[in-house]
Amino acid sequence: MSVAFLPDGKHVVSGWEDETVKIWDVVTQDMVGGPLRDHQGRVTSIAFSPDGKHVASVSRHQTVRIWDLMTQEKVGGPLQGHQGCVSSVAFSSDGRRLASGSYDTTIRIWDVVTQEMVGDPLQGHECNVASVAFSPDGKRLASGSHDRTIRIWDMVTQEKVRGPLRGHQGSVECVGFSPDGKRLASGSDDNTIRIWNVEAQDIEGGPLLGHTHWVTSVAFSPDGRRVVSGSWDKTVRIWNTKMA
Repeated sequence: MSVAFLPDGKHVVSGWEDETVKIWDVVTQDMVGGPLRDHQGRVTSIAFSPDGKHVASVSRHQTVRIWDLMTQEKVGGPLQGHQGCVSSVAFSSDGRRLASGSYDTTIRIWDVVTQEMVGDPLQGHECNVASVAFSPDGKRLASGSHDRTIRIWDMVTQEKVRGPLRGHQGSVECVGFSPDGKRLASGSDDNTIRIWNVEAQDIEGGPLLGHTHWVTSVAFSPDGRRVVSGSWDKTVRIWNTKMA
């Protein structure tokens, strides 16, 4: 259901439909950790802390878990509060905050140390929240929803930053910031990818056409010049954003 590299590039963690989290050695391709068990539903999303010491996982059973990768033990109790499947999770760049998006239409921000919710749930989407992503500086959070919109949130005030961004003709399944935080990529079940100017909150490029099924994952290259996308059409495509 979800995979991610540790910051050291030597290990991969995966979330599974069997309700577990597993850790793999990239060189030997052997499982070297886990399975980590506690979720009561398929693990829908995972994310690493910037220092690589912790991994967060979320599930359809409405919970968020943080794991210590050294001891492979749970850190505290489950983060509870969502009233629907938790679909996405992301760490802030300083590792102090965790964001989770849910089918209850809300986003929650958690303090990683105290494991308490920070402020009230972020509300505004009219349907399931499918994806959340912090900007590289941690000052903003983007969310994509099945209401076909993208919203950008100020992490200091926890208020919407204008918007919402509209353009997709279907559910927004994934969002991701460029390395400089000035652009945002989004993928949708309308089979397209769009590139947004974050400050202007307007479409900068696209729609990028080629996929024949839902676009479920997008990410910028480290230099910000390309976007990679994964789709239910069983393909991965790489786009030159200068041609968007």
